[in-house]
Amino acid sequence: MAQVPQTFFDALAVRTWCGLALTALGRAREEIDAINVYPVADGDTGTNLYLTVESAATAVEAVFAGHEAGSGAGSVPAGKPSLADAARAMAHGALIGARGNSGTILAQLLRGMAQVLTAEGETPHTDGNGLGLALRHAADSARQAVAHPVEGTVLSVASAAADAAEGAEGDCGTVARAAYRGACVALAATPGQLAVLEHAGVVDAGGRGLVAVLAALVETFTGEVPELSAAVSAAAAAAAAHGRVEAARAADRADDGPDGEGRQDGEGRADGAGGPAFEVIYLLEAEDPAVARLRQRLDALGDSLVVVGGDGLWNVHVHVDDAGAAVEAGVEAGRPYRIRITHFGADDAHTRGGERPPRERVQRAVVAVVPGEGLAGLYAEAGATTVLARPEEPPASGELVEAVRRAHAREVVLLPNDADLRHTAAAAAEQARTEGIRVALIPTRSAVQGIAALAVHEPDRRFDEDVVSMTSAAGATRYAEVTVAERQSWTMAGICQAGDVLGLIDGDVAVIGSDVTAAAETVLNRMLAAGGELVTLVLGDEAPEGVAERLEARVREAYLAVDTVVYRGGRQGALVLIGVE
Repeated sequence: MAQVPQTFFDALAVRTWCGLALTALGRAREEIDAINVYPVADGDTGTNLYLTVESAATAVEAVFAGHEAGSGAGSVPAGKPSLADAARAMAHGALIGARGNSGTILAQLLRGMAQVLTAEGETPHTDGNGLGLALRHAADSARQAVAHPVEGTVLSVASAAADAAEGAEGDCGTVARAAYRGACVALAATPGQLAVLEHAGVVDAGGRGLVAVLAALVETFTGEVPELSAAVSAAAAAAAAHGRVEAARAADRADDGPDGEGRQDGEGRADGAGGPAFEVIYLLEAEDPAVARLRQRLDALGDSLVVVGGDGLWNVHVHVDDAGAAVEAGVEAGRPYRIRITHFGADDAHTRGGERPPRERVQRAVVAVVPGEGLAGLYAEAGATTVLARPEEPPASGELVEAVRRAHAREVVLLPNDADLRHTAAAAAEQARTEGIRVALIPTRSAVQGIAALAVHEPDRRFDEDVVSMTSAAGATRYAEVTVAERQSWTMAGICQAGDVLGLIDGDVAVIGSDVTAAAETVLNRMLAAGGELVTLVLGDEAPEGVAERLEARVREAYLAVDTVVYRGGRQGALVLIGVE
């Protein structure tokens, strides 16, 4: 169906742009991955950009869904969200979902645009002039976020797009076209700015991704899909012909140079004998002064340093040899979470000439979504690949697909551990199957069901038998949680007020109270009334002191044949998770 063009920047334009950008990056992902030789030839820039935009689009859709379903009961107003609502959601979604160097920079570009689009003043920034201002601020803020910006990267493409947009006069469509044309010219020039790209015969992968995002912006305001310039198309065709492995080899030769010395890399990486061993990424809750000190410390530890965000929430990306020191620096600055550490050697990103054979796939793996850092550690100890889900920030399907790939197995058992994630997990499983991975989705609705499934997992038996056993164990586990109501609402147990303690059994509110321990005990008694042999308790960081001891004592007093096991879940949303097998 033809796209109806937007006439000015409003919430619907933000939504349309995110959707079109996601589609464009989906089409170009493999091409962008293939030309990714810089700053590390690990072939994932297209995927990282796609996941970043997917997170942004998901956040925007959530805002629209909230307004469309608004009840008028003092929570989310019914109707269409404002431009500020949509733009902030886009920026926040990109920030928390940013992946890799280019994805992190793209998140800052979107944040910079959102800051202009949501700025209060006499002149609204919703017309062509406002779009030009937004693109200028985006390019400048992205450049400031990179520790050592060098020309020939996505930063150059963003700056050229902003320059062209500022020189254009007209509506949003006119400005978007100018920005796109300026970006294409700058992208075609990147091989002349960086020897690593020239030797590989490719344009910058991050810049190519930004061109796709700007093409979506043109389509948003004109309804037309612009064509790539001849120079960019030729570079892309050359990259496809040569393949990523040959490009990586050429990149390595260019890095070494005739004198064997390394050189300063385009986004701050001094790449001599292979570069740092690890990529470290995490979200960080911290104040501005602490982040300024963190930048200095991480800059001394490694390279490719990009720190984006603000207002207390940051996304940190760096390449280092000492991953532990990079995480410790984050702990000193504030509270890091969603920590991701990638060893480049595992995927041969720094291997000379691709001589090391690819890592052999394992036969079977388990991928699980978990709600807190403590459970992530527990699942990881049991051998699972985990995806951390923060409260109110569920993972997107692309993130689950990436986790399946990271598990590097021929067969994967996927545990969503949340009823609301079932469709997302199903979409991820279907995508992974198209890549030749055998995936079985077990519809676990709680992390405690996932624990039960993982306890009977035996990778040495037949896949179907293992899946049946894990499914049976999960299905035989009743689950409950104790949490605090955020707003007034109707429940199966009556009307609750904001601040009430809720006890949910198998997803339905069964108890409304004022004391966490008392509500948890009532829930546990109701569950054990139907029988059980093992109680699993998972405590969140904000669970009151003594709740575990009280529940364990209750089990010992009234249910002599029942065992109890207690885990610390970390910041998991629910105060207490309860499982009864």
